[in-house]
Amino acid sequence: MEPVSVDFEPFIGGDVRKFVIDGIIDHNSGAVGAQPHFPANFVLRSGRGEVLGGLLGVIWAGWLEVRILWVSQVVRGQGHGGRLMDAAEAYARERGCERVLLDTFSFQARPFYEQRGYQVFGTLEDYPKGHSRYFLEKRLS
Repeated sequence: MEPVSVDFEPFIGGDVRKFVIDGIIDHNSGAVGAQPHFPANFVLRSGRGEVLGGLLGVIWAGWLEVRILWVSQVVRGQGHGGRLMDAAEAYARERGCERVLLDTFSFQARPFYEQRGYQVFGTLEDYPKGHSRYFLEKRLS
């Protein structure tokens, strides 16, 4: 076998990224069977088309995983985060999802998610130092 190297590449190209992602998807499918996999991305835009926030997620194996939810300070506190979550949860239900997974930090939006029916199932203390990272889930009805 020829030598194998480990190379630091902070900006991985699309082809390499796709190869690695496809590899784990193939591995997972072999372990649990083929599962539907959909992007679940929603963008908040102004009337002029300016991006004011968004929700980035993925649907896999009957779950919606919300990876990022962000709303610009300019329009924060006006219910747009809830609108983004409502849209993502509705999309997930349409695709047969039964649950949602997400995480948030102690300096972010834990109360927002708990008011929406999410429950903490895990916590990492001191991540980052002096803060906590919370993992939450919700059952969709």
